[in-house]
Amino acid sequence: VQLVESGGGLVQPGGSLRLSCAASGFTFSSYYMSWYRQAPGKERELVAHITSGGGITNYLDSVKGRFTISRENAKNTVYLQMNSLKPEDTAVYYCNSVVSRRDYWGQGTQVTVSS
Repeated sequence: VQLVESGGGLVQPGGSLRLSCAASGFTFSSYYMSWYRQAPGKERELVAHITSGGGITNYLDSVKGRFTISRENAKNTVYLQMNSLKPEDTAVYYCNSVVSRRDYWGQGTQVTVSS
């Protein structure tokens, strides 16, 4: 199993970024996918979650209405569209899946929201 994130960067408050996570090594379309984030000095937290078919999504309260998780099963890719970014969204963002009862993580992508 391999998860590779991309799309992070430096953005001004109010800006947007789209993160991507390319998955391989498992039957992507059969598994839930999640995005987590970890800010300096804080615990890792679940940001968004999407079911295998994409029909159900869930979000951290603080990102509801601003972030959208989606997936393209044909491309083995999950996305996180982040709009109206705030300084408190600054963190390393990780892609995650639980495959055969084991947690798999990407290497993370840094998102920095600052003027």
